[in-house]
Formats: sequence, structure tokens, C-alpha cells
Amino acid sequence: MIRSRYRDLAAVLAAVLLVVAAVVIGRRIEDSDHTLFVGWPPLVGSWDPHVGPGTPAAVALAVAVVAYGPAVAARLPWRALLWAAYGTALAWIWSLALIDGWQRGVVGRLTTRFEYVPAVGRFHDIHAALQDFTHHILLHSPDNWPAHVAGHPPGAVLTFVLLDRIGLGGGGWAGAWCITVGASACVAVLVAVRALSGEGLARRAAPFLVLAPAAVFMGAAPDAYFAAVAAWSVALLALAVTGGPAVWAAGSGLLFGLTCYLSYGLTLFALIGGAVLLLGRGRLRALPWLVAGAAVVPTVFTLAGFDWWEAYHLLVRRYYEGAGGIRPYAYWVWANLACTVLLVGLATVAGLRRAGGALLRTRGRGLLDENAGEARLAVLVGAAALALLAADLSGMSKAETERIWLPFVMWLLPAGAFLSGPRAWLAAQAALALLVNHLLLTGW
Repeated sequence: MIRSRYRDLAAVLAAVLLVVAAVVIGRRIEDSDHTLFVGWPPLVGSWDPHVGPGTPAAVALAVAVVAYGPAVAARLPWRALLWAAYGTALAWIWSLALIDGWQRGVVGRLTTRFEYVPAVGRFHDIHAALQDFTHHILLHSPDNWPAHVAGHPPGAVLTFVLLDRIGLGGGGWAGAWCITVGASACVAVLVAVRALSGEGLARRAAPFLVLAPAAVFMGAAPDAYFAAVAAWSVALLALAVTGGPAVWAAGSGLLFGLTCYLSYGLTLFALIGGAVLLLGRGRLRALPWLVAGAAVVPTVFTLAGFDWWEAYHLLVRRYYEGAGGIRPYAYWVWANLACTVLLVGLATVAGLRRAGGALLRTRGRGLLDENAGEARLAVLVGAAALALLAADLSGMSKAETERIWLPFVMWLLPAGAFLSGPRAWLAAQAALALLVNHLLLTGW
């Protein structure tokens, strides 16, 4: 046990040094070459110590979860735990967002930083806009889309178009949508972990999912909404392959198809879905339903006139026309990982180290063995890490990964279930989130 704790601390120290190196070296590169295009490497933001309306609630919530979270998670009935996890995650994200105030922390992000709400006016005729969408992706094309609209398939901006059509227009409603839906990602992860690895591990993971440092960047970020859609896709598949109705796999496929039309990079969720299929006995029964469901959204968008592959290739060109073509790969390929440390927290770093040990302890037993729950959880978080690594090596995620990688990060957080002494680790998670949100004026 003592030796394991020393190894945890060694992993944590390595992660801290990685972050320090990313800050120091990044600051030097930005000051001399101005090629990073971020204010506080490796994060988009600026040094600005501050407090705000959300500060008291955030601190109180952190103290409560650290003190009582593990015990409550162990004792509540399962359905009550899911509702409690959702409510607490929702409160945590809202309180952190409101540290920056209502206007900047919620409303302004969807009207200035992400540009989706201002683009709503260009979708008076949705069918015509979809047919014409690819003609405005390139930076030098006439009336080109703003960066984030151009950088995603139209499913992203259409979400806010449809909200506007039902009377929920403007940055406030858009921000509330992203937070309300995004907070449910932790519930989806818990459902999947329970189905694949057992209820005990899911209960131990719950406080770490609720009190995630990533919540700093989930407040009013569309990527939090994307994370929830992707997470529920995985959760439904996990239920389908572990004894649930096979039709749930169709729902999983439907949501996976939608995920691919919210963000091009989230096609990498196929790796996590593949891990779920590997871990479930009902994979053959679920697979036809999964494929059928996954075909729905691409068919609808294609018939409406949007060509996903053409748009993706145009996006790659636009990416390199802008800051993506200037930002140095040699820095970001490892600094992105430092950014991930700030998202997942030191507890997750230690948990991931222990996940590797869980796989080794499985030895001759198969992953479907009833006593291999920890190994199955290790495979699940390992698949998320592999997807994140693929995104990193692609070169299409140079900077801004504190928001772009939120969907993948949600599946690393359950590694906290491997840790003993959860209160100390949770305190470290909460402290990191509060420090980042209060010391930096984050860009997202």
C-alpha cells in the first residue's frame, strides 16, 4: 500500500512538472515568437485574480462534496444517486461559471467567443443554408462563417437555431442549454461504468465525476453539450451489450451519428464505443441496431444537401489558413497533455496509473470474468486515453483543448474509483478548479 502511494505521488509530480514546463516554455515562446495565440499557455486566458457571485457557492459546494461525497455515494439508492450526481454537477458548473459573472460567464460565451448565436440569423431557410454551408467554410470564401461555425458540422449551430425557433434565443438561453445538458454527461458515464464494471466502482467514481476540474470549462461551452450527447451514446451502448434491450443500441447509434455532426473530431468516439462492444457479452445482438441507428443522422443531413466529407476537407484547409497553420506542433503535441492535467486533476492522473495495474492483475482471466470489473474499467478509461492521444497526434488540436477535449476527459475521470483515501484526492480536485477559475480569466 505504501509503495503504491509513492508511485501515485511520483505520477502526480511528473504531471505537475509537465504543467510547469508548458507554462514556462509556452510563455517564452509566446513572448518571443507570438506563435501560440493563447494568453496564458497552455490555456486560452489571462492572469486576472478575481472573485465573483459564484464564489461562495463554489467553495461551499466543494467543501460539502469533499466532506460527504464518498459516504453519500456509497449509501444512496442507485437512482437517487444519479439524480444527486446530476444536481450537484449542475450546481458545480453553474457556480464556477458565475465566478466570472452572468454576462461574461454565461451570456457572452455563446455570443462572442463561440459565435453560434450571432450566426442564427443566417438560417432563415435551414435547407438552403445546409446546401450552401460548405461554400462559406474557407477563410477567403465570400461571407465566410465565423471560426467556430466553420470549424464544426452544422449540427452544432443548428442546435441554437432550433432553440431560437422555439423562443429560447440569445446567449442566456444558449448558455443555460449547454450547462443543463452538459451536466448530464457525468450521469451517462456513471450508467456506463455500472453496466460494464459494477455498481461498486460506479459509486466510488461518482464524487470524482461530480467535482471535476473540467467543470471550469463546461460552463456555457457548447463542447459540454457535445460531451453529453457523446456520453449518452456510450451509456446506451453499454446498457445494450450488458443485458438491456437491443433497441437501446439503435439509440446509441442515433446519438453517435448526431455526435459526428456536432464535431468532426468526435468521430474518435468510435474507439470508446469499440471498447464497450469488446466488454459486453451482447455485442453481436446489439451491433445491427447500432449500425442502423448510426445511419439516420448522416442520411438526413446528406439528403438535406450537406456533404460531411467535403466539409471536413475544407475545414482542414481553413485550419491551416488560420492560427492552426502557425501554432508550433512541437510545443502543442505535449503541452496539450499538460492542459489535460488541468482538466482531469491530479487524482485522475494517479487513478490512471492504478488503472494500468488493474489490467496487469487480471492476468489469465478474461475481461468478461465476473471478478474483472476493475480491468473492464481500466479498458474503458484506456480507450478514452487512446482517443485523446489520437486527437493530439493528428495536429488538429493545437491549443484550446481545455474545451475541445471535454468529451474525452469525461471518460478519464472514473479512474478516480481506483484510489483509496478519496477525500484528500477530492480536495485536490476542488482546489485545482477553484484556483484556475479564480486566478485566470479563462477564454472559454
